[in-house]
Amino acid sequence: MRWRWVAVAGAVALLLLAAAARPAGAAWCIARSGAAEKTVQAALDYACGPAGGADCAPIQASGLCYLPNTLAAHASYAFNSVFQRARAAPGACDFAGTATITLTDPSYGSCTYPASPSTAGQSGSTGGIPSPPSADAGGLSPPDLGSGDDSAAAQSRLAAAPFLPLALSCLLVYLLHTQRRW
Repeated sequence: MRWRWVAVAGAVALLLLAAAARPAGAAWCIARSGAAEKTVQAALDYACGPAGGADCAPIQASGLCYLPNTLAAHASYAFNSVFQRARAAPGACDFAGTATITLTDPSYGSCTYPASPSTAGQSGSTGGIPSPPSADAGGLSPPDLGSGDDSAAAQSRLAAAPFLPLALSCLLVYLLHTQRRW
């Protein structure tokens, strides 16, 4: 009987660890490395425009995410703003093939990338669309901006993430209700 409670306590601990490991829906949309600059610029223009509705204030010259002043960094922030506002819906991170989903937070220094619709900022605050120099202009760069996970694989892991706590909960219920002696 004592071993049963040890197993139950272990299942509860695993359930809590799985739930705390990563918030549900924690995914970001960033610019895909190797995408053509012209296409990325057009996608950035769209994201920061009225149709895209991204909060582009942080990537303006006085914003916390202006540096590094690169196309990839600015596009990543804008793409993620649109993605989060769309509640991370499948297909919301494409931008003509110039974007990808990552499960690694791309935030750096004082630049925090939104991770939910409630933190994605206000639309209509573009204040002009930035046109950063080419991606190889130097400066400080956020970690791994162009090395996001493959979109399909990341979306698959995102969809499966809620099932681990569910599976552990089922195990816990089974252990509590089983009549078998250990």
